[in-house]
Amino acid sequence: MTGRDWLAWHDAYDDPGSSLARRLGVVQARIAGALDAAPPGPLRAISLCAGQGRDLIPVLARHPRGRDVTARLVELDPGLAATARRAAADAGLPGVEVVTGDASLTDAYAGLVPAYLVLACGVFGNISEPDIRRTVACCAQLCATGGTTLWTRGRREPDLVPRICGWYGDEGFELSWLSDPGKRYGVGVHRFTAQPRPLAAGLRMFSFAGDGRG
Repeated sequence: MTGRDWLAWHDAYDDPGSSLARRLGVVQARIAGALDAAPPGPLRAISLCAGQGRDLIPVLARHPRGRDVTARLVELDPGLAATARRAAADAGLPGVEVVTGDASLTDAYAGLVPAYLVLACGVFGNISEPDIRRTVACCAQLCATGGTTLWTRGRREPDLVPRICGWYGDEGFELSWLSDPGKRYGVGVHRFTAQPRPLAAGLRMFSFAGDGRG
């Protein structure tokens, strides 16, 4: 991790005019859409580098399927994780577990994968290109057949969004939706059509560089 003040970085979400706030609205809408399309019964969700839980917790709080979801949010920063934990409790979501831990390790998701919903928001802009490729490959261990993975990546140079889509395709994911390329942010949604691979124990998917382009 870098010395970036991640608590201060998250303040931009509170500015309705910021790119982060606009991206958040898109991400939340796509999570709601995935829940709309979900099969009946219990659902599982995981969130990598979950921050304050802004992507998932508000959607679960208001969605009719929200209480069907057992979720694990993994966040290394104790302050961010504590905020997410309070948000889940305030929303009355006992099925949401917030873990203060290293989201880059596959062990963090043991027992809750393959999941119907796999979130990698704010991750791909902060890790190297090889690590993005490795994490995409690991999504085939984390996501259930018919499940959805959702990710973000800033649209700055180099624009890796098209390549990321291709990497997901290589792993058995079909592109469901992609944000307008004219936006500063990229949001991708993919449905997993293959069979999940066994979870590899002790695998590190990425190292967080923190250049802030998630």
